[in-house]
Amino acid sequence: MSRHRSEVADVFRTYGAEYLKKYGKSTSAEQRRVLRELSMCRTAALGGHKKKCNRCGHDEISFNSCRNRHCPKCQAQARAEWLQAREQELLDVPYFHVVFTLPDEIGPLALQNPRQVYGILFRAAAESLLSLAQDPQHLGAHIGFLLVLHTWGQNLHLHPHVHGVVPGGGLSLDGQRWVTSRANFFLPVRPLSRLFRGKFLSYLQQAFEEGKLSFHGQLEPLARSSSWKRWRKELRSKDWVVYAKPPFGGPLQVLKYLARYTHRVAISNQRLLSVDNGQVAFRWKDYAQGNRSRTMVLDALEFIRRFLLHVLPKSFVRIRYYGFLANGQRKNKLARIRELLGQNHNPPPVISPPSAGEPTPGSEQDGERCPQCRQGRMIVVDEIPPTNQETSKPWWADTS
Repeated sequence: MSRHRSEVADVFRTYGAEYLKKYGKSTSAEQRRVLRELSMCRTAALGGHKKKCNRCGHDEISFNSCRNRHCPKCQAQARAEWLQAREQELLDVPYFHVVFTLPDEIGPLALQNPRQVYGILFRAAAESLLSLAQDPQHLGAHIGFLLVLHTWGQNLHLHPHVHGVVPGGGLSLDGQRWVTSRANFFLPVRPLSRLFRGKFLSYLQQAFEEGKLSFHGQLEPLARSSSWKRWRKELRSKDWVVYAKPPFGGPLQVLKYLARYTHRVAISNQRLLSVDNGQVAFRWKDYAQGNRSRTMVLDALEFIRRFLLHVLPKSFVRIRYYGFLANGQRKNKLARIRELLGQNHNPPPVISPPSAGEPTPGSEQDGERCPQCRQGRMIVVDEIPPTNQETSKPWWADTS
């Protein structure tokens, strides 16, 4: 019998009530929802289905997923569906990876104003790329790209940054030709960094003047114009980190990259080593020491606190598209670019289509062979309703 592998859900189920008892007043509704849904994921609380082999009769029960976007167990399906949609949008050109990172000083403000600060991060990064790329002294072209928000570092501390995936080139300013970037160079990092810093601070100042920012606790002094001005001046004097990696290949490599980055959560279950005696141990990479693998042990409540730092506001979009990949013009622009490049308008698929969501009675799961006889298919034969929350009353049913 295989030993149960530690999961984030185990931490939430075991220590969630204690965490809310201690930090409940500062826990947002969305953070409570993540605690609750991840705790119930693939348990009887959400119901499930009974499957039976159509050859040997072997049966088993599978419980439903919570499908919360912060859940480590629920990203495979979402990632597969998203990747299949993106596959038809890839161009046969090199792709670059660009990272825009906010200074540590902005982290506390982001925690109190995530929708505003992260929205400005997207806007400043996107406009910086678009503007510099259009400059005839650089690429002189209209580019397209996607940006993905990550808010965490390997140790679960707050580390807001966006990853950009950018095709190596763009449409000429008159739209008549494809302008190819240099083989190992997309845009100069120093002017890109300064442009990003200026745009971010400008939009942040605008939000301050319009009263869209909140200041609580240790940040209360920033609500005063004099303190705010000094704080912005200090930020302007810093070098902001923008990192551009060399191109990492064509469509196949891009898909592999996207699969790793787009649907990540703060920490995967694979990184957890143990959940025991009020402590959580997990692996992390120490980038300051040459990506050295280390083990970190945190108090369980501190682990939960750090995980919840990365819960995004409801409906906040963390994958966004710009330039010729923007939603309103993507189809026509890509068709024009492929015409200019002489490329196939319908590239052959390189990933298998995703399976459906929760199965229904009588359906056969593609590729899901019977684990017993290895020949038959597991067919859903019955639905299992969710358990009655009112009778069992787990801690997450308490919404007080």
